[in-house]
This record gives sequence, C-alpha cells and structure tokens, in this order.
Amino acid sequence: MLRTQSTAAALCLALTLGTACSPKNSDHPTSSNSAEASFAAVNHERLANADREPGNWMSHGRTYGEQRYSPLKEVQQSNVKDLGLAWSFDLGAKRGIEATSIVVDGVMYLTSTWNVVYALDAANGKQLWRYDPKIEKDVMVKGCCGPVNRGVAVWNGQVFVGTLDGRLIALNAANGDVNWEVTTVDQSKPYTITGAPRVVKGKVVIGNGGAEFGVRGYISAYDANTGDMAWRFYTVPGNPESGFENSAMEMAAKTWNGEWWVIGGGGTVWDSMAYDPELDLLYFGVGNGSPWNREIRSPGGGDNLFLSSIVAVRPDTGDFVWHYQTTPGDSWDYTATQHIILADIELKGQTRKVLMQAPKNGFFYLIDRTDGTLLSAENYIDINWATHVDMETGRPVEVEGARYVDKPYTIFPSFLGGHNWHPMSYSPDTGLVYIPVLDMPAVHGQPEHFEYRPGISNTGTSGIIGSLPDDQAQRDALKPLMKGRLLAWNPKTQKEAWRVEHSGPWNGGTLSTAGNLVFQGTADGKFVAYRADTGERLWDFPTQTGVVAAPITYTVNGEQYVSINVGWGGVFALAFGEYVQPESLPNAARVLTFKLGAKGKLPTLDWQPRVVFNPPAQTGTEASISQGFSIYQETCMGCHGLNAVSGLLVPDLRGSGFLHSLEAWNSVVRDGALQKNGMPAFAKWIDEAQSSAIRDYIIQQAWRGRNLQSPQEPEK
Repeated sequence: MLRTQSTAAALCLALTLGTACSPKNSDHPTSSNSAEASFAAVNHERLANADREPGNWMSHGRTYGEQRYSPLKEVQQSNVKDLGLAWSFDLGAKRGIEATSIVVDGVMYLTSTWNVVYALDAANGKQLWRYDPKIEKDVMVKGCCGPVNRGVAVWNGQVFVGTLDGRLIALNAANGDVNWEVTTVDQSKPYTITGAPRVVKGKVVIGNGGAEFGVRGYISAYDANTGDMAWRFYTVPGNPESGFENSAMEMAAKTWNGEWWVIGGGGTVWDSMAYDPELDLLYFGVGNGSPWNREIRSPGGGDNLFLSSIVAVRPDTGDFVWHYQTTPGDSWDYTATQHIILADIELKGQTRKVLMQAPKNGFFYLIDRTDGTLLSAENYIDINWATHVDMETGRPVEVEGARYVDKPYTIFPSFLGGHNWHPMSYSPDTGLVYIPVLDMPAVHGQPEHFEYRPGISNTGTSGIIGSLPDDQAQRDALKPLMKGRLLAWNPKTQKEAWRVEHSGPWNGGTLSTAGNLVFQGTADGKFVAYRADTGERLWDFPTQTGVVAAPITYTVNGEQYVSINVGWGGVFALAFGEYVQPESLPNAARVLTFKLGAKGKLPTLDWQPRVVFNPPAQTGTEASISQGFSIYQETCMGCHGLNAVSGLLVPDLRGSGFLHSLEAWNSVVRDGALQKNGMPAFAKWIDEAQSSAIRDYIIQQAWRGRNLQSPQEPEK
C-alpha cells in the first residue's frame, strides 16, 4: 500500500477569495478553530440527519438513503419558468462528465475527466482550488468507458476521490493539498475506479471496475483519517486451493464451476451504495461476470454468486449479512450496480423498510432491506429474456434460447440495460421513482473461438454478431429501436405512472424536489424541469452538449440554486454516439448553475465536422478486411465506436492521417506513439499482420463514409 502524507498547513482561502470560509446554511457547532473545520465539516451526525440541512448536498445521493430528493421548494412548479443561468464554470474538457457535485456550507466539490478535482464558491462559481492526480493516459487500455468518474465524497475537512488508475486520495478540503493516498488495486491488473466513494462511520468505502478485462471484484473500506484499510469484501470466490476469506466466499464457491479464478470471475462493485444508520447496514450492487458468457466463465452452469447481486454488510467490519441476486448465472452483462434507493413505504397497511433498484435486466425490485426478502418485482420496460420473477423462488423465469447457447439471440434490453448508472430519484411526496430508461436491443452469440487475452476486454461473445450493419439503410432502420425515456414508476403498485419519450437513449440522471419538480438533462442537449406528478414539461435550457450526470439543488444565503454538470460521454457515447448526438452539437464540459430571475447566457461554441474523409487507396484483400473487422470489434470498438463510426469523444479513425502509411499506423497502434493522448500501445495483443488488417478495415469504412457524402469508387 502506497501512502503519502502532506505536511502543508491549511490556509483559509476566504482571506483571498471571499467568504467561503464561514459555514452557511448550517447551525451545527464547529468542533475546531482551525481553518479546515470550515470546509467540508461533515460527520456521521450531519449525514444521518441530512434532512435537517436541506440547503446542503453532503453526499452522493444527498442522504445516506440516496433518494436524490430535496425538501427545498423555493423553486417550484409555478415559478420554475423563471429559472435562469446564474453562473457556469468551464471544466476544460471535451469528454464525458458523470459526476454529482457535493455542496457543503457554500462550497461545491466536484470532478472533471481524469479525476481532476475542483472546489468552487457555490454562489458564483469562482474557483477556490484545483487538484490534478496526474493519471498516465495509457491507463485507458484498462477502461471501458472513457476517463469518466462520478465524483467525490467529503468528511471532517477532507475530500476523497477514487482515480481511474486505482488510487484513493484524501485532499485537504480547504486548499486541495494531499493528506494521504493509497493504492486500492493491483495496478498490474486491469482494474479502474469510476465510482464515487462513500463515507460511513469514518470509513471511506470504494469499489472498482474491470470485470470485462479479467479481474476479481471486491469492495474496500479505509480509515478516513489515516488511509489504513479497515476491511475488504470479495464479491466472487478465489481459487479454492488457496482457501476462502470467509464463510460467504465458501458458500459462493458452491455456485461456480470450472476454473473461474483464472480469468478472475468479475463481480466488480463500480457504482451503487447506500447505508441505513438505524439497521447499521451498508448495501452495494455487484457487476457482471468475467467474461460475460457463463458458458465460458462457469462451464456447466451455476448461479455464480455474488454476480449481479445486491449485498448487505456491516460497515464496521465488512461482515456479510444478506444478499439478493437479480440475475442468477448472468450471461448478458445484466449488472446490479445500478442506483440503490432506501425508503420507508406503506405496503398492505404496514410500513416496510424497503430497498429499491431498477437494474439492467429490466425488472424493478422492491426488497425488504432488513433481511433481503423480495417483496415484488415487475418489468419496467418490455423484455424478452424472462417472462416474470417467480415470487416463491425470487428467480426470473427465463425464455428458452435467451442464453444464446445454440444460436444468436436478439435480446431486450441490451447489455447497456433498461437502466444504466444514471441515477434515478424518489419523491416521498408523489410516491414515484423517476428512472432514466434505455430501451434498445442487442444481439448475443457464441464466439467461434475464445482465447483469454489478459489486460483487455474479454466478453466471451461474438463481436461480429453483435455489430451494426454496414449498409446505411439498415443502420438507419435500427434508429427507431434505440429509445430513451424518463419513466415515473410507482413502486407500491409496480406500475408506470407517466413517461416522457426522448430522442434516444443515454440521458442524464434525475433530481426530484418538494416543489413538485423533476429535473433531468438529455442526450440531445437540454436541461429540463417536469411536473413530478404528471410529467408536464415546464422549463428547459439549451446546454450546448449532451448531459449524462444527475443534477443537485442547494441554498446559499437562503437562495435556492439548481446545478448540473454537463458533458456527453460514457460507453453509449463511445459506441453508439452517431445515433443520438447530433453532429452539430459540440461537447463542452461545464458546471451550469441556475436560480430564479438569473439572466446568464453561455458563450457560442465553435463547431467542426466530426470527421473529414481523405482515405488512401484500398489495398487490402477481402480476407484481410474481414479479419480486421473481427479484431476491431473485439479490441477497438469500446473506444472508437461500433463499425469504426466514432462519437464526439475520440478521434474518428476513418479520418486519421495515419491511415496513409502502414509504418505510421503501426507506430500508433502497436508502439504507442500517442500514449500521452490516451492511446495505449497494443503490441502485446496485436501483431503486425493483425494491425495491418485493422487498417484495411478502417480504410474500407472510411471509403464507405466518404461515399455516403459523395458517392465514388474506392481507389485501388
């Protein structure tokens, strides 16, 4: 474990930057006279009683229960039309911004891409400090979804950030100095961190990602003051010959077959957590298997615990208490890492402590959070892999053929799920949950041959079967199948209350408020307010870029603000960006903050075409192009888009000048000439012949794109 300690004294930045040093919106006593005590002075009492301080947003979901509901109602349905831009802050990035901001006593803490942390004056957006963890860009070879992350946590004068390269860093909340740093993963393996930490009872809890790449998942807790690891809970068992860490792993091992530990098993905890102070239970969601395909991962079947499960542990020790598995033996990347919400709801005349989740598999689950008992489960979108959840067994009843063992299967929802990481919210006023829904298919099929390649993606499914057609008419015909909506769901009745259809999938998370409002950003560049009870659209603001993050609301000096971090990104934007994001919509990462009566405007952004086609002569053979297509789909698609059609986030390879020289092409693909820009060297995975085949395929796709603009024959 690497740890560094900073000895720099914290100075009150309010001396030079304004009044951010004095706590606002809070009547809690300050326990120290030091400058640090005025910054992020969050403790267990404040978080456990967050509703007493509705003007703050002190944790990822505002409260430990992660409802993302605010009791604030200065901004409400009758006056939201008067909401205007109060201030904006440019994050200096053109990639995805997924972070939820934290606001404590008038100071906002948030992250940009590459885990750069900012502290801003929440009243006017002035920068107080900035911290850059200086991540080596070639770590992107380990990431599925770009250099994204979902924000920070704060506690007792510190700001905590998990970095893409697997570190957990504690910063002085007053000035951004590093207090301590620990490495939470084996950095020789393809682990990453994209989730936001949570702090429970003085312990910083963090998971990681990388299941597609071949790792063993776990969640860890670190002492907030020292960085010492308090406990670690593995989500899948290791090699039985090495012994099991606890009885939970011994139990889980009975649900696996084969030598799953060679690839790692997967089960990374890359997003959701929630905590119940009364029950003293920490809940977290577990991800997919490594690889996705159970036929390869666990030959002969098995439920493969704790993949695609919700797990409850004791936050002091990490001791296992209960679990519920949403997708036993998952083969579709149907993770259960999606947002978890805790609430007390009256069911059949009895108040029940429930846990709610709408995971990827398309079912909405209502679970008794005291013991994991399933209370109800109904599909919140149309699905075709299961007919229903059997309430006696708690298991989905699968449709024959859905596991694509004998032939490919077109499945709803896709591997992106009916709901992905974008946070949903719950309003105790309406009793509704507001879900950012995706509704699109995917085709799964067995690969002709599976060979585990350590360090890069290994889904165990056919990349060619799951690709898009090259024919433009066929591609255009798929667009109506790629849907996205805001869905208001009644968890008591397990029925839809209302819906708003969007132009496509991958829209932002939601915020609900006591003003009878629901806020959401959209993929096509709008920030919108709806009536929470009916879904009526009441207000919108053009954001100049797609939105994937979730909004927050807070007060400074008694005035309510609504804030959203904007910037188009994530896996859908990388792989399917052409289907939602208009080419004319640039990508500018910003914080946009609104209040009643404000009149601010955003500056005009320059627009440039996504790709300029200038392909060289096509010298590749049909066999080489076909081979290149297969390798591209398995190795390159995650960053550069399906069928080499990129979104706005990375260079579109079809317009690359490196195509004009095989030597120049290999210098990038194999030798890492652009490593500093985030393009790793792939020499250990791709030989010269394979690299040449990929180039042949990209040249073919470049000519295809050029011909769509002005038809002509490719040069020979």
